[in-house]
Amino acid sequence: MISQDKPNILIVDDRPENILVLESILEGLELNIFKATSGNEALGLMLDYDFALVLLDVQMPVMDGFEVAELMRGSERTRNIPIIFVTAINKDQKCMFKGYEIGAVDYLFKPIEPLILKSKVKVFIELQKQKETLKKQTKLLEEKVDELLRLQKLNYKLEHLSTIDVVTGISNRRSFEATIQTEWQRAIRMNTPLSLIMIDIDHFKAFNDHYGHQAGDKCIRKVAEAISSSIQRPGDFAARYGGEEFVVVLPDTEKAGAIIVAERIRNNVESLEVKHACSGVSPYVTISLGVATLFPEKYNSAEELIRRADRALFQAKYLGRNRIEK
Repeated sequence: MISQDKPNILIVDDRPENILVLESILEGLELNIFKATSGNEALGLMLDYDFALVLLDVQMPVMDGFEVAELMRGSERTRNIPIIFVTAINKDQKCMFKGYEIGAVDYLFKPIEPLILKSKVKVFIELQKQKETLKKQTKLLEEKVDELLRLQKLNYKLEHLSTIDVVTGISNRRSFEATIQTEWQRAIRMNTPLSLIMIDIDHFKAFNDHYGHQAGDKCIRKVAEAISSSIQRPGDFAARYGGEEFVVVLPDTEKAGAIIVAERIRNNVESLEVKHACSGVSPYVTISLGVATLFPEKYNSAEELIRRADRALFQAKYLGRNRIEK
């Protein structure tokens, strides 16, 4: 019975009595011994089993050992199997050179010396064990690397999702709070202005009460799309601040430029023509906007910019809504 835990070796000789001699010498070693009396039979076994070593007789009829070795080296499956040639030719240099040239790793000369045969076979058994151990460790390492990459992708996805507003698909407040701090520090280093627009959908509670929360979410999504499409530079940033409020961060933008962007946003939202029967301002959904601009200094903070934009937004709502205040 073939043991899966033991390495396989193949003895190839056209004379069964020679195979029996080699087999008896190797008896007691922890290995599975396969036997073939022809080159064709040997090649067939090598297609079905993995071998740690082939003991290959040189002088065989029909297909000699050299021909078998050449065919082995021509196949992806068998080209790396170690071959020890067994020969009765007494160390013929030409014969040995030919064997090494086609891939032999060693020679054994008849009559076989048992200790030499055993020691050489043990070397290749040990090499096979090390090869299998390395293969298992490599596979385990590859599996761990794959798992690590999977976890990294999952973490990246979770991190990305943690910065996205689930209703609108744009950035959320957490992402805004990180961005405003980053842009504040950049503005300090570059000595450039930083502008912030705070936006509120006018009479949104009344809209929700009248049309329902599903329509409310749809309205918020449309407003978010209009805001996002209104900012044009790669560094500009829009986020949902919470509820019906949005924010837009405009790096390196003075107040005049921020007001132009705010007006573009206001017009784009109004042009959506989302009906709002309970507005009191317009037949359609409108927004109020507060604009603030600062040249950040180290003794100031981003929170001051947020406070000023929030005050401007309050002023816009107080003065009638659907307008921009600064």
